[in-house]
Amino acid sequence: MKNFNKNKTEQVEVMALFGYEMTPCQPLTFRRRGESETEVTELLQTQIRFAGEVALHIFDVLIGRERVQLEFNSRDLSWHLTQ
Repeated sequence: MKNFNKNKTEQVEVMALFGYEMTPCQPLTFRRRGESETEVTELLQTQIRFAGEVALHIFDVLIGRERVQLEFNSRDLSWHLTQ
């Protein structure tokens, strides 16, 4: 079966601020493998999706003018970037 998802997803390292005002987690920067840090310009929206026993914390953010998603997996504590 073909994968029709056109979004590119990759694992990234994220620097996040936890417990800030009304937002329990706010990603500040992320780093792709072999690249320098990229600053998150603005946090647009957050949501939580449940997949079985795993909570996926999804952050819609702006990087400059580009809108991307950072996703935090509560089971393995990994972050993924979706463009």
